[in-house]
Amino acid sequence: MSRKRRQFSAEFKTKVVLELLSDEMTVAQVASKYEITAKSLGDWKKQFLANASLAFDVAGATQAYKDEIEELKEENDALAKKLGKTTIERDWAVGKLKSLDLSNKKDLVDSKLSNIPMTRQCELIDLNRSTLYHETKPINEYDIKVMKRLDEIYTDISSTYGYRFMHKQLLQEGFTIGVNKVNRLMNQMGIQAIFPRKRRLTSVKNKQHKIYPYLLRDIEINKSNQVWSGDITYIPIKGGHMYLAAIIDWHSKSVLSWKLSSMMDTALATDVLKDAIAKYGIPDIFNTDQGSQYTSFEHTNILKQHNIKISMNGKGRSIDNIAIERFFRTLKYDEIYINEYSSISELKKGISRYMNFYNHERFHSALNYQKPMNVYLEGVEKSA
Repeated sequence: MSRKRRQFSAEFKTKVVLELLSDEMTVAQVASKYEITAKSLGDWKKQFLANASLAFDVAGATQAYKDEIEELKEENDALAKKLGKTTIERDWAVGKLKSLDLSNKKDLVDSKLSNIPMTRQCELIDLNRSTLYHETKPINEYDIKVMKRLDEIYTDISSTYGYRFMHKQLLQEGFTIGVNKVNRLMNQMGIQAIFPRKRRLTSVKNKQHKIYPYLLRDIEINKSNQVWSGDITYIPIKGGHMYLAAIIDWHSKSVLSWKLSSMMDTALATDVLKDAIAKYGIPDIFNTDQGSQYTSFEHTNILKQHNIKISMNGKGRSIDNIAIERFFRTLKYDEIYINEYSSISELKKGISRYMNFYNHERFHSALNYQKPMNVYLEGVEKSA
C-alpha cells in the first residue's frame, strides 16, 4: 500500500526555513525533526531566499504582478477577439458549405484526411454519409420512353396535370405503368404539379438560402439589358436526358447564353451567368425562380459583385418568368421533339444551330416580327 503524499502550507514551510537559517540545527536535524527530506529543505530554502526581497518592496512586487496581470488580460482579450472572429468566419464558411448541392458536397469529402474522420466531414457540410456510396442505376428503355412522353404532355396540353392525371393520360395512350412510378419519374425529371402550373424541382428552395422579392410586377420593360431571366429545363435524349440552362434578355427575347449538363447543380447556373456577363455586360435586374441553384451563395454573389438587382419568382409562380418559359416551349416544339437526338454531341449541335436560327433568323411575333438579336443590338446602341 503506497504512502499518501503529505501537503505543506506556506506558513509551515516559512517556519521550517527560518529555523534552518538560524543555524542552531543542522539540515539533518531539522529534516528529522519535521520528518521531511533534506532535498525538500534545500528547495524551500532556495525558493525563500529568491523571493525574500519582496518583503521590503511590496509596492514594486504588487505593481509587477499588476503589470503581468494586465499583460495577460490584454493577451486574453486579443485571443478572445481572434477566437470570436474565427468562430464567425467558421460559421459563415460552414453555412456556405452546407448550402452547396449534393454533387459539390460529395466532391469535398476526403477519405484520406486523417485528422477529420469522414463521419465528421459529412456532419460539417450536412451530407448524409450513405449518399457517398450510392450509385445511380441506369434507366431502362421503357422508362426513357415514358419520360419523353411525360415531357411532351407537360409542354403540350397539360400544364395543370399532376401525376394522377399524367397516369390516366398514359394509360389512355396504351402505356402500362403504375401511378406511383409516374410520380417517381416526374420527380426524377424535375417536374411536379402545383396548380395552376407545374413547379420544377429546380425551384425547390434551400431553407438556408435567402429568397429575394419579385421586382418585375410594376415596371415597364422596354430596353435591352434591363432585365435578364434564367432557368433550367429537362431535355429528353435517346438513352436518358440532359438539363439545359439558359439566359434570355426579357425585352428583346434574345438568348444570351446557354449550356447543357447531365446534372442540375449550381455550377450549371453560374457558368451560364458568367458567360452571359462576359459576352454582353450586365443587366439592371436578373430574375429567376427560387431554385437552390439560383439562391445559392455562388450565384447570388456573382450578381452582387456586379451590382445587379436580384429578383425571384413568387412561390410556385413560373408565370413570373414567362419570357424564358415560352422560349423553352418553342425550343422543344421546333427542335427537340421532331429530331429525337440519339447522342449528346448531336443534341449540342442541334441546340447550337437552333439558338443561332432563333436569335438571328427567326421572326418573333411579340417583337412585331423582328428578329431577337437585331432588337437586342439596336437597344444596346440606343442605350450607349
